[in-house]
Formats: sequence, structure tokens, C-alpha cells
Amino acid sequence: MAGQSSTQLDHTLRLPQPFTLHYGDVLPDAKVAFRLVGRDDAPVIAVLGGISAHRAVAGSAGEGWWPQIVGPGLGVDTRQYRVLGLDYIGGRGESSAPQNGGRFPPLSSYDQADALSAVVRHLGLKALHAIVGASYGGMVALCFAERYAELVKHIVILSAADRPQVLATAWRSVQRQIVREAIARGDGAAGLKLARALAMATYRSAVEFQLRFGAAPKRNEDRFRFPIEDYLFARGDDYVQKYRAESFLVLSESLDLHQMDATQVHTPTTLIAVREDQLVPFADMQALSARLNGPRQLIEINSIFGHDAFLKEGAALNPIIKLALAEQRT
Repeated sequence: MAGQSSTQLDHTLRLPQPFTLHYGDVLPDAKVAFRLVGRDDAPVIAVLGGISAHRAVAGSAGEGWWPQIVGPGLGVDTRQYRVLGLDYIGGRGESSAPQNGGRFPPLSSYDQADALSAVVRHLGLKALHAIVGASYGGMVALCFAERYAELVKHIVILSAADRPQVLATAWRSVQRQIVREAIARGDGAAGLKLARALAMATYRSAVEFQLRFGAAPKRNEDRFRFPIEDYLFARGDDYVQKYRAESFLVLSESLDLHQMDATQVHTPTTLIAVREDQLVPFADMQALSARLNGPRQLIEINSIFGHDAFLKEGAALNPIIKLALAEQRT
């Protein structure tokens, strides 16, 4: 690979005006920020994560959100591929997003797919080698494959389906109401902290929590305190340092609005399901696989980390992802 240059491109792209969203609203001055990193001559893979993800996919000093999977020799091998990451519209980063206390129109996962297609065309790419999408990113990848089949050769979907699980919507509905009521009181960060703490209880499995936090509660002068409380609320505290309550509302709702037509996906697809995932149960991914109309493979793993397995199970996932991408090399 001597003599082959590697570059990093950070850019904010103005989207076509008017940028009409899936539910009919127009987003004024719409823009999407992206990062493209890697060898200039390498195939491009878009890597998309959960609603908290952003355009920095891999990197040093904790900058990237998926260093377990994206890097030299890993599942998405940065020695072989260029990696494209996005700041989701409505989310964290430099893309169009709600301001503190501001209103923002409802977003569909199709809207994120439209933004990705604009980036692909802006870069002059004939097609993406693949999209690797986890959680919300998997939903976006499915929408992209349905709507822009000519722009992607393969999709790898981790813990995502073609429609939300109603029980997951129930949990997220409570989280959003906590945040709305906190915003109304002028303290959106306090609501976001509680919503994130509740969310963590849905991301992981009962087995993990029993192993880590099964000790007896401790009594202080006011009440008993349970070991799990410190963990949950610490995660909430961390989250409010990085994310806005308004962005959480927009993208959490987008998760639950997700509905796409899997029968219109003909793109080769690798599905990776986690048996212990409470948010995207294995049965939902089985049903998705049955509805797809292209070549597909459904791979099942077990993990005490549940829905968060895509962030924690690098040893199990890297070989699966690496093989899926290698089989599509042209």
C-alpha cells in the first residue's frame, strides 16, 4: 500500500432546497455533516449507529463511537475501506438540529437515508461498497436499500428491523414524556438524565444486571440505595454532557415512526440478531429476513449486553462483519 494516500474529509453539505421531509414538513436551510476517512482509492463503507452516534466513527482519544468494530484489522478494516460517517439530521453534531427549546419537525429514517444519498452523490461515488448499520443506523440502511438500491451493493444490519417493537415504543414513550415535562419546567437536562437512566435498563439484559448489581442495598440516613442506581444515574449524568434534550426527543420519536417496506429490498443483506435484545427481539429480525426479497443471511449471537451488544461484542462481531464485507468485494 506504499504510495497510496489516506485523507480525512470533514464537510457540511447543504441539502437540496426545499428539503421536504417524509411526513410533509419542509426543513429550511437543511444541511448534513459528514466525515470520510481512509485511502483515496479504497471502496467506501457508510457506518451508521444508534441515535447518539455521529460522524466520528473511529479515532484516537475516544473520539470515535465504534472503535471496537472500525479500525485497522477489525470488522470494518480501515486498511481496506474508506469509512463514511454522518451526523444525523436532528441529532448531535453539525447537521440541522433543534436548538434549545426550539421546535423541529418529525423525522423519518427515510429522511436520514435521503441525506446519505445526497452525500454519496456529492462525493461522486458510483455506489457504496456497503452500509453497516446498527440500531437506528440499521433502520436507515434498510430505508436506503429500499429507496436507493443503485447506490449500495450490500447492507449489514445489526439489531434493527423494518418496524419497531411495540414494547420498545412503550418504554421510549415514557422516556420522551419525562423529557417533555422537564423541558416545560425549564430543566430539560434533568429529564434527559432520567430518560437515559431508564433507557439503560432496556439496552442490557437481566443476566448482566444480576451479575453486576445483585448485591444488597445500603442504607443511608434517608433511605436504602440499590447498587444499580449508581450505575443508571451515572450513565444519565454522562449523557447530558453530550446531548440535547430536544435532539433526543426528535430521534427517539424517529425510532418509533420507523416503517419501511422490506419486500422492496433486493440488496444483498447480512442480518445480525442478539438473542437477549429486548428492543429488537430475535423474532422481529426473523420476520424481517422473511420479508426481504434479495439474498440474505441471518446470524444469531448471544450476549448478556442485549441491545448494546453491537458496542460491546467486538470479538464476536468482527469476524462476522469482516466476512460479510469481504464476500462483497469487487
